[in-house]
Amino acid sequence: MTDLMNAPLRPDQPPDPDARLPGYIRAAGRIAAEFRPTPLGTRAMRLSEGGGYRLMFPRGRRCEAMLLNTAGGVAGGDRLDVDLAFGDGTEAVVSSQSAEKIYRADGDAARMRIGLSVGAGARLSWLPLETILFNGARLVRRIDVELADTCRFLMCEMVVLGRIAMGEQPTAVHLDDRWRVRRGGRLIHAEATRIDGDATRLLAGRATGGGARAIATLVHFADDAAARLEPLRQRLDGLGPDLDWGASAWNGMLKARLVAVDPAAARRAVAAALAVFDDVEIPRVWGL
Repeated sequence: MTDLMNAPLRPDQPPDPDARLPGYIRAAGRIAAEFRPTPLGTRAMRLSEGGGYRLMFPRGRRCEAMLLNTAGGVAGGDRLDVDLAFGDGTEAVVSSQSAEKIYRADGDAARMRIGLSVGAGARLSWLPLETILFNGARLVRRIDVELADTCRFLMCEMVVLGRIAMGEQPTAVHLDDRWRVRRGGRLIHAEATRIDGDATRLLAGRATGGGARAIATLVHFADDAAARLEPLRQRLDGLGPDLDWGASAWNGMLKARLVAVDPAAARRAVAAALAVFDDVEIPRVWGL
């Protein structure tokens, strides 16, 4: 413990993968909830919380579940497990109270596992604020979604590399991010992002980000998802040269990827993209 605390901090040096934090200073967060329709709208009928994570419920026209990390950030070796089940006919949006900060890790990576299930005829929007990776951060994240055949699901995730306001350069970060979406038990979408090392160099190429510091991905699953494609493109077209993006739709899925050097530009673009979904109540934290 003493040697670990007194070790010099060098942001330009990758953390030692053999270093291990004592188990008693790691955080193990857990949120599990089951949502059902009621005469007063969708409500959480069962809820379990632990390890400094809470699920709050701001008042709104629809059910909003807001993730809150009372620790203010995630350190190396921390774990978070989220399991949210939305029953048939529910309507809800999941947001976050603030951006999630992933601190520099000495050794073990922070690990997040998110499991969502969405029942028949349900509508769910997964719309947390961005995840910020400090220089030296290590994050392993897994997102698994199970969709019923007739549900609608909107998901947006944004990653920011380094603290721009602090002048920090992400020269040593590790991100291992994998998503799996299944509809009716059949895999319909899989994606993996891996950044390991000097992100400023890895994302410098024109085909790998053009110097991007913020990467956002939006996916929408619905029978009429393709109908949103042209309105989405029109909104993104008018946002200027600070943003690079692409959007397409096929087989009941709409997907857009946005990258920007300035995270503020990416955040504005995400807000503009979300406004296309006029049947979704966008969380107030997005400022819409």
